Amino acid sequence: MAASTEVTVEHEHGLHLRPAADFVRLAARFQSQIRVSNLTRGGNRQASAKSLLEVTSLGVDRGHRIRIEAEGGDAEEAVVQLRRLVESGFGAG
Repeated sequence: MAASTEVTVEHEHGLHLRPAADFVRLAARFQSQIRVSNLTRGGNRQASAKSLLEVTSLGVDRGHRIRIEAEGGDAEEAVVQLRRLVESGFGAG
């Protein structure tokens, strides 16, 4: 099973440090393989959503659009939960 979504990051610090750690921590709860890409910077490089180093290396700033893709038995739920986290401003709103 595969699922994907696109969402704009509105957190004031983008997907850096604490927000990225929250994102990775949530992604790690799922068995599916989850990848994220920064569409604003071209989207040609994907990172494992379960790796803090890879996620922060995408350089996602406020206002950037990202794609979240998952493949596996819980892919749909993973994508839904990660999208909700991003849309919530990582709890900052």
